[in-house]
Amino acid sequence: MATVGTRYIARARADADRKLVEADDPLAELQQACGGSIGSRIAIPELLALVEEAQRYGLRLARQFEAIDGEKRITAWVEISPITDESGEADGCAIDVVSWHSEELPPENDIDAARRRLEINRHLADCTARLDSNQRLLSIDTEAADLVDFAEKAQANVGKPWTDLVRLPGNTHRQPLHWRLLDGARCEIDGSGRSWTAHLEPLGQPQPGSAGFVLYLTADSPLAEDGSGADSDSEDGPSFGRDLTPVLRQPINRIIANAETIRTKLAGPLADEYSSYASDIATAAQHLLALIDDLSDLEVVESEDFATAPDRIELADVARRACGILGVRAREKGITLVAPPEGESQLAIAEFRRVLQILLNLVGNAIRYSPDDSQVWIRLDRIGNRALITVADQGHGLEEEQQQQVFEKFERLGRSGDGGSGLGLYISRRIARAMDGDLTVESAPGQGARFTLSVPAAEDLREKPR
Repeated sequence: MATVGTRYIARARADADRKLVEADDPLAELQQACGGSIGSRIAIPELLALVEEAQRYGLRLARQFEAIDGEKRITAWVEISPITDESGEADGCAIDVVSWHSEELPPENDIDAARRRLEINRHLADCTARLDSNQRLLSIDTEAADLVDFAEKAQANVGKPWTDLVRLPGNTHRQPLHWRLLDGARCEIDGSGRSWTAHLEPLGQPQPGSAGFVLYLTADSPLAEDGSGADSDSEDGPSFGRDLTPVLRQPINRIIANAETIRTKLAGPLADEYSSYASDIATAAQHLLALIDDLSDLEVVESEDFATAPDRIELADVARRACGILGVRAREKGITLVAPPEGESQLAIAEFRRVLQILLNLVGNAIRYSPDDSQVWIRLDRIGNRALITVADQGHGLEEEQQQQVFEKFERLGRSGDGGSGLGLYISRRIARAMDGDLTVESAPGQGARFTLSVPAAEDLREKPR
């Protein structure tokens, strides 16, 4: 603690509820810069933690804290002394600032900033849609109760610009605008009383958006519970996918988003170990969310009435979209994804969304188990009336016995700690066979693995030149 005669830069007082009831500048200014005010709860994260520690244990503390004030990083040394009232009950803390240092923040890395924003948008979204390079709707995925009508309308308007399905208050320009102008745009959706913000993730390199976009729609508030609970009186009883998955997904998504906010220090500087803790929380929540999604899909594909919605699709387009979605994950390991080149075509009869789901699983597995700085190829072929798409990697490969086991339920071939559930390939094969297709593997130890999805081929109906 400071010795007698210490000159304090500022003094402040927090009450028993951690509200900053008095404060001199510059501490008062920092409280406001962090979103608080005099009389409100301490808004400076590290200072709040120190005050809580002093109050919890009744200790006098002399510690350093850091915070962000606009474009500056503040480093301050404070002395915190618990205060008691006449009856000896805790009555807050006295806060004395001994030193104060500010420095300009280094410019944020654009790539890291974009990745962080994307991760937060992805996990806060109540609705996700795939768009082509002209922002025309390809598919939509949502479980929000107030977006049921919107989802049905979207399914009926596949191929039209997504902006035709929402209202953009105050925006009278011809739609769709350039994606950068729509990223972050406020919008309204028929059937929902909530306000929404649109975020667009461009896919494709080197021109962002050349391979399409992912649209994330994020509500300004969570959907209020209607109190009706799950429909446990249905003929088949409670359903994990129908009843539990929507209930679990939203809070887990918010855990991930909040953990990412802490990990990237958006709420203010933190010691490295706390940032690491937040990273562990986000990773664990992502694994839990993936397991929930797998279990939900498992229930769907094992149901007696499971069926797909086949249509004429272009396998080359699906492959390029899968590579666009997983491109960032591949680059983090130095892995090159080799998609079918522009101009190559293979038409098939299958459900676009389900084929994309299978490819994301196959390419994701290839990235996960391939060595750094290797390649993953996605190739097209046709044999008779079957259209084929193969994902090949340069990993360790599979022995013959492992090739038989890899499609079994919960089979992970002895791997641990990789976050997988052992359900992805089992589910993918069930989906492939529901589309009158199949999913097979060819491999040898040390020679990588080649997973091939086969589905019915479609003829090119374009008129041939005479």
